[in-house]
Amino acid sequence: MESTFAPRRLLRLIGRLAVCASLACAGSAFADTLDERNELIHHFVTDLNANPLAADCAAHGSFVASTSTAFDHVDFPSSSFDPLHFTIEPWNDSFDDKKQKIKVDNVVTVEGQGVPKSGEGNPTTLKFRCGYVGSQMLAFGWNDPVPPLRAQSHSTRSAKSKHGAKTKSSSGGQGHGEKHREKSTAKKKH
Repeated sequence: MESTFAPRRLLRLIGRLAVCASLACAGSAFADTLDERNELIHHFVTDLNANPLAADCAAHGSFVASTSTAFDHVDFPSSSFDPLHFTIEPWNDSFDDKKQKIKVDNVVTVEGQGVPKSGEGNPTTLKFRCGYVGSQMLAFGWNDPVPPLRAQSHSTRSAKSKHGAKTKSSSGGQGHGEKHREKSTAKKKH
């Protein structure tokens, strides 16, 4: 019996090691990102005389913009941290009236220049807005020129055209449960 369980034990051990290795890699990547962010904040504060909250907001904005399909990176010239291009506004209210209704004490706004991925064209002025309680950022927003993708339904339901006629979806048929939904919809209309 011992011999039949040995391969299972070995597979479990290998599986556990694989999970540990992937977590270590993810932790390492997070640490690298955190280190880069801290270095950027240090650069803004030390070399560009930025306010620490403005530096934190700019570093976060730099990271978020780098994930955009539009920008390669964001440049923050020293003017980004002068009174014409950054503000710290006492807030004591909700950050916004959308998803980030969290109450914050201060709202920091910082401007940077988004450099396009293609390398062609002029940089785009980006405004990053961060909500803080003390020194902790709790909310973030920016003027992303590329709207976020919304989850789209790829169901097989029939859809109404703009003239009110039913059309079939591109999948060409009804999926499981579609007849029930159409009957339910028909009952509601009567």
